[in-house]
Amino acid sequence: MRHFPPRPGGQRAEHGTATRRRWRGWVSLGGCLLLWCLAAPAAALEGPPAGQAPEPHTGEPSVPAAETKTAPATSDWHYGGFIDLGASIDFNFPDNHQFRSRGTTPRANELDLNMALVYARKDISAGSPWGLELAIQTGQDARAFAFATGDPTVDFADQLRQFGKANVSYLASIGKGLTLQAGLFSSLIGYESLYAKDNPNYSRAWIADFSPYLMFGVNASYPFSDQLTGTLYVIRRYFHLANENNLPSYGAQLAYKPSAPWTLKETLYYGPDQADTALEFWRTFSDTIVEWKSGTLTIALDHQIGTEKLVGSGRRTFWWGAALYTRWNVSGPWSIAVRPEFYWDRNGRLTGAEQFVKALTTTLEYKVPWPYAWTNVILRVEYRFDESTGVGGGFFKDGEVSPGVLKLTPGRHALTFAAIWTFDSP
Repeated sequence: MRHFPPRPGGQRAEHGTATRRRWRGWVSLGGCLLLWCLAAPAAALEGPPAGQAPEPHTGEPSVPAAETKTAPATSDWHYGGFIDLGASIDFNFPDNHQFRSRGTTPRANELDLNMALVYARKDISAGSPWGLELAIQTGQDARAFAFATGDPTVDFADQLRQFGKANVSYLASIGKGLTLQAGLFSSLIGYESLYAKDNPNYSRAWIADFSPYLMFGVNASYPFSDQLTGTLYVIRRYFHLANENNLPSYGAQLAYKPSAPWTLKETLYYGPDQADTALEFWRTFSDTIVEWKSGTLTIALDHQIGTEKLVGSGRRTFWWGAALYTRWNVSGPWSIAVRPEFYWDRNGRLTGAEQFVKALTTTLEYKVPWPYAWTNVILRVEYRFDESTGVGGGFFKDGEVSPGVLKLTPGRHALTFAAIWTFDSP
């Protein structure tokens, strides 16, 4: 639990502080509503193209809106970026403005730059087998996504976390085509991206925040058939900026499409994530994704389970979680996403607290039709409820149990307004 300096002044001062804190929360809400007002006039300039509806989420990075409005790209090179602003009102009004245990959307009751990113990318093509990705990022969501709770970090970690991607790839003419990739690349684990714009909901699920968003190492992918693709990978660590030892970790993935609407993925991870690298202390982890996508509706289930034996105590730790994603494109630029989930960190190994969490998140999205084809604005309003029980469970609450020690409460209600501006070359 975090400790904070005592607040002077007795009951009256506490009442004044609480009142000011609530006012700050409503001012933050007003700031994000202002963002909505600034973006909304563009809706009157141009309606969505006739017959065009946004593609539902597939578990992969979303296709930029510009690519649906312009002719097919003639270049393998692409560039762009985005800015993600959000204001989340936590109705517990915690003194420290923190969403306890979380790495993304970590702040509340204020207006935040959650992510800003610029990128350049060269795609692999038939005439050019080499590919490249480079992305530089900053913001609240880029602060803690690559670190393990309580574990040491690599040198220059604060600088290295500013890299969203940095990799090269090569398509080798072996059989149906073997794709090799090396560097910092998108994680093979999990359904959600580090970037809110690519996900059905604005805030991420618990299983997303406590599994890797990026991987640093090498991977090789081969399509055995039109339905089945296999991938092997060797990476630096579960969280790539953690620094428990110098040995690599290993894993594999099978992706299977039995029919058009269905996609099934199974990804395994096995590696040392503690200072003692004896095999008895290696982490074993499984990630299973089942997705069904048809027309305007996407439904996906992501299930994760992991275990490792702790050095010193010899205790067997265990964590288990799942999230059910549903996204429906209601009409034109309007979409709704709902995500029930749970996460059980039996020994507090991942979250730092022994807890069982249940959560429900509902997101309403509107894509503003801008007249300039390379840009897009996504407006989202989201309601989220989390409940954390167990020995170490709970969320920060207004007030202190003793000087410098914040209160905890099992439940957390939050309302978030977000505006995301994107720019993508065709």
